[in-house]
Amino acid sequence: MAGATTLSCGALLFSSLVLLHLYRQENDSQESKSIPSPRAFPLIGNIFSIPPGVEHIAYTTLGKLLKSDIISLRLFGHNIVILNSSTATSDLLEKRSAVYSDRYCPPMIEEPSLLDWTTITPSLGYNDLWRHHRRILNNWLNSRAVTQFHRQQEEQTHILLKRLLEVPPTAQPFDRVKDEIFFSMASSMFRVAYGYRLKDAQDSFFIKARLTLHRLGEAAMFTNFLVNVFPFLKYAPTWMPGTNWKRTARQWRADKEQALNGPYEWTKAQIAAGTSEPSVIGALLQGHALASGLSSAEKDGCLREIGMVFYAGGTDTSSNALIVFIAAMVLHPEVQAKAQAEIDATLGPTVLPVMSDRDRLPYVNRLIMEVLRWHPILPTALPHVCFQDDVYRGYEIKKGTILLGNIWAISRDEVAYHNPDVFNPERFEDPNVPQAPVFGWGRRKCPGIHYADYSLFITIASLLATFTFSKVQGKEVPKVEAAANSAITELKPFDFEFSPRSEKHRRIILDSLH
Repeated sequence: MAGATTLSCGALLFSSLVLLHLYRQENDSQESKSIPSPRAFPLIGNIFSIPPGVEHIAYTTLGKLLKSDIISLRLFGHNIVILNSSTATSDLLEKRSAVYSDRYCPPMIEEPSLLDWTTITPSLGYNDLWRHHRRILNNWLNSRAVTQFHRQQEEQTHILLKRLLEVPPTAQPFDRVKDEIFFSMASSMFRVAYGYRLKDAQDSFFIKARLTLHRLGEAAMFTNFLVNVFPFLKYAPTWMPGTNWKRTARQWRADKEQALNGPYEWTKAQIAAGTSEPSVIGALLQGHALASGLSSAEKDGCLREIGMVFYAGGTDTSSNALIVFIAAMVLHPEVQAKAQAEIDATLGPTVLPVMSDRDRLPYVNRLIMEVLRWHPILPTALPHVCFQDDVYRGYEIKKGTILLGNIWAISRDEVAYHNPDVFNPERFEDPNVPQAPVFGWGRRKCPGIHYADYSLFITIASLLATFTFSKVQGKEVPKVEAAANSAITELKPFDFEFSPRSEKHRRIILDSLH
């Protein structure tokens, strides 16, 4: 009897151990489950398995091939996770933002011998300096504070309308119209940031800032520069064949310093002379509490970057969104006509919109939502980095992993957006259809969202009220596509025509500046 009992206990113990082993094996396999990834090669990882083309479309294609909204890449020691759905980006970058708010800068931006620009707010790690930058930005850009800029935004829009009247009707207008839009957006931001009034589109402060931000967008992409994929190349001597990018980076760095220092030093000089206009940088230089406690060198380093962030956040993205708006109107005249009819019926046919009209123009607001969804200006957003090891859906995400929220893939979700490639503002009549997350997520969400939102409204509503954009008679409808692989999407030039809606509308524009 005792022997049978011992045998039974032994069998029970053995069975328990087997079950525990199987449980642990199953649990371990779940915890270490690999995120779907394309074929990898020794040493170089997945670099040759990424589909050709611009990165956001390549990542979207890869997700479809792997049948997963989360995919991973291994590139020379870097773990990169692409999030191709709103669920994944919200779960990680929004709901777990305490874990996923650090920042990654590719070598072309980070390396002191190259562009050396990790001190601008979007590039800063999740640290005390970043928090200080955000406190400054939030002080002037929160939903209440931005109302102080509304009148200035309206005035600058009227100036844009007048300058567009001066575009020669015989010229191919794309480049000129684009330049006028960039100049208008930049004029607003230079006044807000520095109290500086741009002289014209050839103003050196404007030219240098615009060029510098364009280069930053190119430097941010993994596949644009070899050093971003092969970091060890930063040690290559400049005489070595194939290292022209090092000389390029050196010139870019010098131009960047001029773009940062020029308007900042101008503002300091105006303050010293007693001739400064009200501005963010001016207030911070003259005893504002948010700049207290900083040494002279720390203040200069911080505030020159803050000034550039105001320019960058309010100019490049908004300007390119307005070019997308024009493309959409050229391709979809029925949408333009419907928006114009709403403005005429609500405000009257000879009245320019103001900020307070926004809630009275629901179709115009839906049109703007669709512009931002149809061609996102930051299609892969900016990279987040994981602070610590984490597990999501059984996938292990290691500390230091780089995460990219693919806004382009999210905007092409056929479940959320019926016929996603079609420009259709009516889709937002359904309150369950989400806006595309074009301003980012969590603690890294763009602090300029409210300013940009109002800027796009007053500019688009005013353009619709006064001008008509159309395809060139006798030509095919233009093809709209991205110009280059850059963090910020710029459209390739396309043919179109535009003119005031009538002689009365021309007169309204001219009278608005009196």
